[in-house]
Amino acid sequence: MTWAKRIFLFLATNLLIMVTISLVLNLLGIQPYLTARGIDYRSLMAFCLVWGMGGAFISLALSRVMAKWMTGVRLIGSSSASTEERHLLETVYRLARASGLTTMPQVGVYDSEEVNAFATGPTRNRSLVAVSSGLLHRMNRDEVEGVLAHELAHVANGDMVTMTLIQGVVNAFVMFLARSIAFLVSQNVAEENRPMVRFVVTIALDILIGFLGVMVVAYFSRWREFRADAGGAKLAGREKMVAALERLRRTVELSDNSQPALNSMKISTRPTGMLALFSTHPPLEERISRLQRGAY
Repeated sequence: MTWAKRIFLFLATNLLIMVTISLVLNLLGIQPYLTARGIDYRSLMAFCLVWGMGGAFISLALSRVMAKWMTGVRLIGSSSASTEERHLLETVYRLARASGLTTMPQVGVYDSEEVNAFATGPTRNRSLVAVSSGLLHRMNRDEVEGVLAHELAHVANGDMVTMTLIQGVVNAFVMFLARSIAFLVSQNVAEENRPMVRFVVTIALDILIGFLGVMVVAYFSRWREFRADAGGAKLAGREKMVAALERLRRTVELSDNSQPALNSMKISTRPTGMLALFSTHPPLEERISRLQRGAY
């Protein structure tokens, strides 16, 4: 996808979020949280919850469509699929049934040299499982099954909704805390300077507290990866899960970071140093070790 299309999608998505949430605020009758008498904390709380949770859930609702557009996923149909693609489709359907899913996910392939896969979608019954062409070329069928089992475990566990809830709560908390502190700080300056001080402090705290929020969300994301590994081991077998992660560890240098918004959905990332606190995935070595020890 060209940069022009990426920018258009980014702007269009954010415009949709802004318009939708503004309409919701009007429909709910939520008043401005700054009044002549000071700050109305009930209105502020409602404002932050609507913006924090609303933005997260709109992004979730669009996740399957956006993932297809951003990566160029080509959906696989049983009639037009190659032999390898038919096997991929059959494996996903078999694992989906074993995991208790009643509606089969969409299955697709995206062109990339990276060895990776991701699952996304607004609900368990409207999900997408996609693998890279690099994964199909570099993994054997047992390893591919291990990767698919991991992704289907994410879908069966409802991880997309869980992470959206966590992200929404964190967003709301960051907004509420930043605006509350900014208001208190602004009361210590001359009245004519208060709007500017409040604006600057709010932006600064949104960024600062937002970094802490990212760490919280990343922690829960790493936890869900261990859980999906355990689920994948139950679906495909521990040996296949370990083999898949070993293959990913040997090919991690092929990771494609052109779409960073999708990294949290993928099975493989490479956290290092302090950046590990912001990583959505644990180190592959730790994941392999846990599976080998049966630490689930």
